[in-house]
Amino acid sequence: MEPLAQIPPRGPVPIPPQRANKTSNSVSSGVNPPKQTSSLPSTLNTTANQANPAQSLASDFGFEDHFNHALKVEEKKNHQNRIVASREPPPVPPLPPRKASYTPSTPLPPVPVPKERIVSLQAKDNSLSSSTKPDSFGSGFDRVDRPPSWCESPTTNSMRQAMFSSQAGQREYLIKHRLGKKENEYVDIQNFRFFTGTWNVNGQSPDSSLESWLCCDTEPPDIYALGFQELDLSTEAFFYMDSSKEQLWVEAVERSLHPNAKYKRVRIIRLVGMMLVVFVNKIHKKYIKEVAAEHVGTGIMGKMGNKGGVAVRFVFHNTSFCIVNSHLAAHVEDFERRNQDYKDICARMTFHLLDHPPLSIVKHDVVIWLGDLNYRLFMYDAAEVKQLISQNELKKLQEVDQLNIQRQTKRAFTDFMEGEITFIPTYKYDPKTDRWDSSGKCRVPAWCDRILWRGNNVKQLKYRSHMELQTSDHKPVSSLFKMGVKVVNEQRHKKVFEEIVRAMDRMENDFLPSVSLNRREFTFENVKFRQLQRERFLIKNDGQVPCHFAFIPKLNDSQYCKSWLRAEPSDGFLEPNENLEIFLEVYVSKDSVTLLNSGEDSIEDILVLHLDRGKDYFITISGNYLPSCFGTSLESLCRMKKPIREIPITKLIDLEKSKVSFLMADGVSTEDKPLKIPKEVWILVNHLFTKSCDQEDLFQTPGLQEELQSIIDCLDTSIPDSIPGCNHSVAEALLIFLEALPEPVVCYELYQRCLDCAHDSRLCKQLISQLPRAHRNVFRYLMAFLKELLKHSHNNNLTASLIATLFASLLIRPPPFLVSRQTSHDRQKAIDFVLGFLMAGDEE
Repeated sequence: MEPLAQIPPRGPVPIPPQRANKTSNSVSSGVNPPKQTSSLPSTLNTTANQANPAQSLASDFGFEDHFNHALKVEEKKNHQNRIVASREPPPVPPLPPRKASYTPSTPLPPVPVPKERIVSLQAKDNSLSSSTKPDSFGSGFDRVDRPPSWCESPTTNSMRQAMFSSQAGQREYLIKHRLGKKENEYVDIQNFRFFTGTWNVNGQSPDSSLESWLCCDTEPPDIYALGFQELDLSTEAFFYMDSSKEQLWVEAVERSLHPNAKYKRVRIIRLVGMMLVVFVNKIHKKYIKEVAAEHVGTGIMGKMGNKGGVAVRFVFHNTSFCIVNSHLAAHVEDFERRNQDYKDICARMTFHLLDHPPLSIVKHDVVIWLGDLNYRLFMYDAAEVKQLISQNELKKLQEVDQLNIQRQTKRAFTDFMEGEITFIPTYKYDPKTDRWDSSGKCRVPAWCDRILWRGNNVKQLKYRSHMELQTSDHKPVSSLFKMGVKVVNEQRHKKVFEEIVRAMDRMENDFLPSVSLNRREFTFENVKFRQLQRERFLIKNDGQVPCHFAFIPKLNDSQYCKSWLRAEPSDGFLEPNENLEIFLEVYVSKDSVTLLNSGEDSIEDILVLHLDRGKDYFITISGNYLPSCFGTSLESLCRMKKPIREIPITKLIDLEKSKVSFLMADGVSTEDKPLKIPKEVWILVNHLFTKSCDQEDLFQTPGLQEELQSIIDCLDTSIPDSIPGCNHSVAEALLIFLEALPEPVVCYELYQRCLDCAHDSRLCKQLISQLPRAHRNVFRYLMAFLKELLKHSHNNNLTASLIATLFASLLIRPPPFLVSRQTSHDRQKAIDFVLGFLMAGDEE
């Protein structure tokens, strides 16, 4: 294979060449300025490197000397992998804005567009689509790339727009809003019994009746909410595919519900091994409404569902409930990761109902949070802990319980309550016994399995474990609550309703709505990929009547804003003299980064804030964007010898325009000879190859958000000798890079052929040889790296199936117009395609 770049006779040149010397643009504190590297030879030395696979891999792609140098730049022990930094929730594409075009009632000011701006007439594959998510998932990745609280709505805003399109719809919604404000005038509190339970079943199938857990009270509960974790530990379930265990456990539960009542299932939701199922006594079924279910994965890339949460929300009579079942990060020392998982779930779990704005977890009257929260004890001697348990010194152990300490110091679950724990720790036992863990790891006993709540009129009657059940290495836990539920008095409700209607009739005849904004122009400076920026303004109802406002699309637009922008809230009600703070959030995700990188889009927009029965207000958004190698094509990156931030935007545009004709042209000058693979890919893979092959749970544990941002900045501003952050952060950065590519490694045009030839290794190799050079080299480079990782599977816990499933979803993506039609069979063919290369012998 030819060398990375032809070296002119004037002497060796450092590769990657033209290393940035300046540090002003480089990563924030904590990242060392880049150092000068030794030059690379233009010839390959394959025989000398055969003994060292890492060196062989580097030399095959022209990075041999850089590899040798990188080995010498030794880090101060790689203890970063044990350091836990705070991790912000991975940011998300905006709420699909209100659809249906609208002609503004007042003229729209012109958008400030620079002359050199190239307007994109087609958004390629960046358009947002919304569809109702199923309650069980089989799609490989939950492809959401989002900041805290950004969400995609399965209930499109066009539905809400239709509701507000008539005066009658607006009026009905306003009446409902005002009724909610006067709720105390027409509801009474009645008590109901809620049974909640949680059990980590360790991938086991049910082997006994669950009655000792679910029927342990004389009186039948009105509602059951049951959460399971580790329902299925198989690789297939890890990637959201169907699990046969789900039906087995649901049937076991239904057989064991209280015999003195008949129950109806309200909703079931599963994400990998987390399952939540809610039942209601049939006599109350007609009082359950507005049911919705959601999930959040907090695994790698914020999507993998091996950790995270599932939730069901509903309204019972007039009280709203949200039940959350979560499985948080493992390992004794990783309590900060558990805190961040909790924050991620709170920030990203959003429910979408037809006639409601998006609802977060905390916007419910009562929240019950249960699951394997995985908090351990700050006491590391198992023998000492077991002795205290035998002496019934549970209070002493609870003083060092991590969850109690996180709640007391307000780092997690701050507003939640938990009953007194009078049962012994529920983890970890030898399966099928009541003996503490006797394996080589000898885990310290801990109360991993917990049930907490927040809200009014909640009284916990019982909080207990169920030692009789021995299926798993955890014991199930339950909590019985007496819930004070708001029940509507129909006569009083009718009276309040009529009063509201009469008052609205009077006001609508006499007054028009009016609002004032304290600010209408916003500038967002130095916007970066995956880095959230927020501004805010106040809207005040300075009129005499309640009013409804909404951001609406401009003429001929289908959405109220560009994909990198969001207003929160995007609509709402204001009573007279009421103020509301509205946040404007700019966040560049994989869906918007490519157009911004190429200059086809810019940080400029105008928002139209519409007032029902009133006028429109215009809000101007401007700013500047800093290009990123993430979201830039492989061909363009191979042509960049400097960090992308050092290249003028006009040159970036030229690179994108000329990449195809340039790569096909003969007689390219030596100096312009492109790199064989992007330097960014080499830097990430080389780091992982030299430092991470034996990293436990590599590509299965999420990185830390602050470190991910540092890595992105580092690659955008310099050509570093070493990368900041732990191995897990570098691994996730590589996955994010591949996911953000505008054209996947296996090009869109070859997608169908790729699936068709997945069964034949000879055809697979032929197809790869037909890829454009940069794509072909990157694919072969990654396969060589992944094969080497598998040689260390005894330490890193990777399997060929897991790697193939993960990387197939990134390397072999369907064209945008086929995404909605991709089947599980198609996904399996893509996995088989990658698996063939991973399992092939080294000689191939």
